[in-house]
Amino acid sequence: MCTGRVDLAFVLHAFARGADGVFIGGCWPGECHYVTEGNYDALGNVYLARKLMAHVGLCPDRLRIEWVAASEGSRFAEVMNDFVKQLKALGPLGRGEGLDEGVLEGRLEAARKLVPYIKLVERERLRVPAKSETAYHEFYASDEANRLFDELIADKLATSQILDLLKVRPLSTAEICASLGLSASEVSRHMNASSRQGWVRYDVDRSRYALAHVGIGRNG
Repeated sequence: MCTGRVDLAFVLHAFARGADGVFIGGCWPGECHYVTEGNYDALGNVYLARKLMAHVGLCPDRLRIEWVAASEGSRFAEVMNDFVKQLKALGPLGRGEGLDEGVLEGRLEAARKLVPYIKLVERERLRVPAKSETAYHEFYASDEANRLFDELIADKLATSQILDLLKVRPLSTAEICASLGLSASEVSRHMNASSRQGWVRYDVDRSRYALAHVGIGRNG
């Protein structure tokens, strides 16, 4: 299978199912068997996935991509042995980062829900100008790419996470901050935007946010 077929959703699904690491092996650049240069599509997905992982609190090193030809069995073995050692040093998924299992599950689910939107953003706003490893590295390491990620993806992800938490029960700003590692100003900004969209409301008497269509129970 061409690495161009490796969807961002596949990577997130693997981590959601508890995989400690994900490895993607593809043809060397310029040697794509399908003449589609799908390995560059995979490389772009890896850079995006690593940014998402860092944003939800996972170590980006848990995702690795390497170019390995079918004839390079010894190289494949060396790379995999090295990756296994790296994962052992990182520890089990989530626990190695100090994340509660439930918190990690919620964050990965929020990221998974955004995959269709992320694909649209990648296609329209995060296109790398040239097909080369250097171009991909320089683009995704640039201030412009970081700005676009924060503006177009990270904010959406944070809002999605907050809304998922509010589906369970109304929460105060402090409780949202503690659950997601956000600052009070960040929560306020996301909630103000969500309020304008009619998604949430704020109960002044209880000092809690709730979904706009869900009442706040006396035990909330």
